[in-house]
Amino acid sequence: MAQVNIRIEDDLKEQAEAIFNELGMNMTTAFNIFVRQTVREGGIPFAVTTKPDPFYNAANMEILRQSIKEANEGKLAVHELIED
Repeated sequence: MAQVNIRIEDDLKEQAEAIFNELGMNMTTAFNIFVRQTVREGGIPFAVTTKPDPFYNAANMEILRQSIKEANEGKLAVHELIED
């Protein structure tokens, strides 16, 4: 079996390991899943792009800023989830 060494920022590694641990795997298993899926799909198994996420458009960001402001001012609305 081949051994691969990679360099990664310490904090990024710690964050990734925490997530993988929650999923019941280690970094090696996660990396193997990524590589296997890459081979199956013939490329990186997710979109790699420089395009910004449309969710973070100016209108949504203004709504978010306003919501944060209202929350900080204690102007929160209570909503109940009613399920049938």
